[in-house]
Amino acid sequence: MQWRVDSGPQTLVLAADGGIPAVVYWGPSLPATEDLAQIAAAAQSDLTGGMLDVLPPLSLTPEAARGWPGAPGMIVAEADGTPLAPVFTLVSVEPHDGAIWFTCSGSGLTLSYFVARLPAGLINLRTSLRADRPIRVTWLAAPVLPAPPAADILDVSGKWTREFQINRTPFAPGQRVREARGGRSGHEHPPYAILAEPGCTNTAGTAYGFAYAWSGGHRMVAEELPDGRRQIQFGHASGAETEARTDFASADLLVGLSTNGLNGIGAAFQTYTRDHLVPWIDPARPRPVHYNCWEAVYFKHDLANLSDIATRAAALGAERFVLDDGWFGRRDDDTTSLGDWEVDRRKWPDGLHPLIAHVHASGMTFGLWVEPEMVNPDSDLYRAHPDWVLGPVDQTLGRNQMVLNLALPDVRDYLFASLDALLTEYPIDYLKWDHNRLLPVVDAEQTRGLYTLLARLFMAHQKVEIESCASGGGRVDLGILERTQRVWLSDSNDALERLAIQHDAALFLPAAVTGSHVGPRHCHTSGRVLPMAFRAWVAAQRHMGFEMDLRELTEAEAATLSDVTSWWKANRGWMMQGTIHRLDSADPAVVAEVQVAADGARFVLFAGQATTSDQMLPRPLRLTGLDAGSTYRITLRNVSDKPPQSRGPNALKNGPLDLSGSALMGQGIRLPVAWPGTMWVVEGERL
Repeated sequence: MQWRVDSGPQTLVLAADGGIPAVVYWGPSLPATEDLAQIAAAAQSDLTGGMLDVLPPLSLTPEAARGWPGAPGMIVAEADGTPLAPVFTLVSVEPHDGAIWFTCSGSGLTLSYFVARLPAGLINLRTSLRADRPIRVTWLAAPVLPAPPAADILDVSGKWTREFQINRTPFAPGQRVREARGGRSGHEHPPYAILAEPGCTNTAGTAYGFAYAWSGGHRMVAEELPDGRRQIQFGHASGAETEARTDFASADLLVGLSTNGLNGIGAAFQTYTRDHLVPWIDPARPRPVHYNCWEAVYFKHDLANLSDIATRAAALGAERFVLDDGWFGRRDDDTTSLGDWEVDRRKWPDGLHPLIAHVHASGMTFGLWVEPEMVNPDSDLYRAHPDWVLGPVDQTLGRNQMVLNLALPDVRDYLFASLDALLTEYPIDYLKWDHNRLLPVVDAEQTRGLYTLLARLFMAHQKVEIESCASGGGRVDLGILERTQRVWLSDSNDALERLAIQHDAALFLPAAVTGSHVGPRHCHTSGRVLPMAFRAWVAAQRHMGFEMDLRELTEAEAATLSDVTSWWKANRGWMMQGTIHRLDSADPAVVAEVQVAADGARFVLFAGQATTSDQMLPRPLRLTGLDAGSTYRITLRNVSDKPPQSRGPNALKNGPLDLSGSALMGQGIRLPVAWPGTMWVVEGERL
């Protein structure tokens, strides 16, 4: 028996012969007339010496009991720890409108698989397990997929202030395992991967994309077996299910395929996330320019100073003012008061009302920083409820704090009541929801508790937008984006660092959800000093904001920031709905992308000069994502950013050029000479 699921450029063919179905084809879209029985037959392999007499199937859950020689798709045991090795048989198949439900049973266990077409050319896969008695689950993979016979593994690593680093590793015999055990999707191994076939670049070649939609600890296994077959598995971190139960499930695994390079993967995930996943509060509302006060005042809150800064922020174009950490309890530093979510009357004798009134009078809305999942030992909450803490009493602290056990209904009730009181008393339209330490234990129930709390809060306050922040980009995944409207990609406001982080994150994230702020002249996380123009243009690549003491600005800096902000506001309508295409720059010193409007009528090229080029003059930069047969008028928006060494007859310095899409993508364009820390911005309009 065979079945198929088609979505955009990809087709998935599954086949079963009495047992768990297996994917026998995953590749470019097949003709509607394709004989699936022949596809299944063509997938059968030979046998040779040193093997079992029957080749164990690479099924949706490879079974150890069938002689599977690699990592099994499930590791389970009885409640007392006795290992189980069930053999499953297929009992039902329910296809319906682009989705298929498979049900298999064995030894009192039922495995169910959901495989469904999603918009934007993606496919969704999920595994569920039900038992007729409590059992223990060490590992349960989402439906397991075969990896192409020739491909490199592109996965993501990172650290605080340097998130979304892409690693390219060839498949090799054995396993490549990436596991995040810190209880969140993590800086270190966020749950994304791409398998890129030989020759795959940003703009050409075949690639397979994966995103595991889970905000807790997770695991990826990419394995090449001795027989040459390859598999890839995603699931919760091993051991994350800490209790014996009767029901378990993986998160959704979203997969895409591109024959147009890595950008095809990026376009699919950007579109799906923006247009179908994120629960927008008001889809028609333009994304507001943020001002966040953290790197201006830190914990030193004062109404007069913050009102002055708010006035300046509004004058520069900000539309939302965010009061960051330090407003509650007795929060003068990071050692105290997490969990005590009441306004500090020492700093705010009249509550937050006077500041909010001033912010509103300045034409901005008001947002607030919170970190609900955490508690300081020096807090009223901890003194009253030490039993609410997750993990051992003598655990090592992280940023002077501990984690509340969100599996406990009393904890969730307390947090909901605290946040509900704030959102009821004050006109707050945005919460920056932070998460500044790793979990002391791996526990999937913590993530489920978070999801429950967020759902309850959304039902009570449906006009409040939430940003996911976890020491910057420590919780950036499709699970959290199904419940929030923005992610803080990094605590680094260093524009050079941000240039690279944003570039690589665009393989999965659209501009509309990716917060990016103009930081201080002297960067607080790197010590660099960068020009205002560069800082502002890097922030203008995504959802723009400011985060600095605006009182430090010179007149020239303020004029530049105001100009770039005005440009962003004039263009955000189409940019936030457009697609980010990474460019294959011939010069490794240049990090470049082109953002193309949904209707293709306009684009903007951002070309960031990250370091000094090896060669004397800029190499041509080939664009992508344009209509080859159309003509575009291209204009260099920021000619004034050229350095004194730019002294030749570069045409873009003197005015617009009219070029075909074919010329722009084939030959490319020549930009002026640039210093490191320069962003060239070229606007294109289809004629």
